[in-house]
Amino acid sequence: MKTLTDHLTQYAAYHRDQRNILSHFIGIPLIVVAVTILLSRPGFELLGLWLSPAMLTALAASAFYLRLDLRFGLLMVLLLGLCLWAAASLALQSTAVWLSSGIGLFVIGWIIQFVGHYYEGRKPAFVDDVMGLVVGPLFVAAEAAFLLGLRKEVEQAIVKRVGPTGIREKTASN
Repeated sequence: MKTLTDHLTQYAAYHRDQRNILSHFIGIPLIVVAVTILLSRPGFELLGLWLSPAMLTALAASAFYLRLDLRFGLLMVLLLGLCLWAAASLALQSTAVWLSSGIGLFVIGWIIQFVGHYYEGRKPAFVDDVMGLVVGPLFVAAEAAFLLGLRKEVEQAIVKRVGPTGIREKTASN
């Protein structure tokens, strides 16, 4: 079984250009929210919770993230919970609002992703390994943690395997 560092390193190998990484800070959250919105129907309310395919998907993803790492896993559970909350409110709107929100955010998110990969000069990680679709949101959370000076041991292990990015070079020189 791959470790947190294994998954992040494999994904990071496709993301060394700082413009690409920065595009992921926008594109991936938009895509995650969009998918959550689109999977929020059909659904029903039970004990104040909106149960839908989005909830099942978030539970499966949360189990994966928690298995890899408790701290990042808890962060991802929180972020997915926020996505579920937003998506549940949109699921109760008209079909036009629900669908246009989901599709619009999805398309915009992927456009931003592909612009980032244009700068990278490399295809997205999920093309070679579909797990990249699940690791991508975790990568963004990890990169944010690294920029805040957190989880240095994970960052150093990744950099040791795939080299630094422009972002890390700038923060290391300050």
